[in-house]
Amino acid sequence: MFYETAHFEEKKAELGLGRSPFKALVVPRPIGWISTVSPAGVPNLAPFSFFNAISEDPDMVMFCPGGSKADRAIKDTHFNVEATREFVCNLTTWDTREAMNATSARLPADTDEFAFAKLTPAPSRLVKPPRVAEAPVHLECRYWKTVQLPSRDPQESYVMILGEVLGVHIDDSLIREGRVDIAGAKPIARLGYSEYAVVTEAFRMRRPE
Repeated sequence: MFYETAHFEEKKAELGLGRSPFKALVVPRPIGWISTVSPAGVPNLAPFSFFNAISEDPDMVMFCPGGSKADRAIKDTHFNVEATREFVCNLTTWDTREAMNATSARLPADTDEFAFAKLTPAPSRLVKPPRVAEAPVHLECRYWKTVQLPSRDPQESYVMILGEVLGVHIDDSLIREGRVDIAGAKPIARLGYSEYAVVTEAFRMRRPE
């Protein structure tokens, strides 16, 4: 099966696909559960499946908010990060899957998603946005820059936001013999459509000398 992305809309029926399979093929994608605060001090929390670590020394992460809202031309997370220059990445896990999904709802800009999803805000040490207390790992981040991405719809903005990790919180239960037992946290990842995956085991391979 082959299709050109520029002409996919014309080939849906021919290929028997109801929608683009792109996000179902680039998988699994870690979920950036990003907490911010508005300039007025209102907490915000939203998940982003276009998220990843991009470098180390310094540790850097990126996430990509896209699209608009009924009450704002850009997503609340995008607005808050550029206004306050801080954010926190909270690890999404099997135990927090329902709460994470709840925070993906399209809510008015003055909504506190922590309260909406019945989550506990925990104070951060180096930045103002709160952490999700129910998450076992948090990355406190300082905003670095925004990269504008192409968009076929001039009314919809797509960007990549990059930030430097200033501090890391890891639940003590995940530390075993000086390493992080990340499978013990059962992190979840985004697949395509409405599907997710959960990590329950890990294996090790060493690079050739």
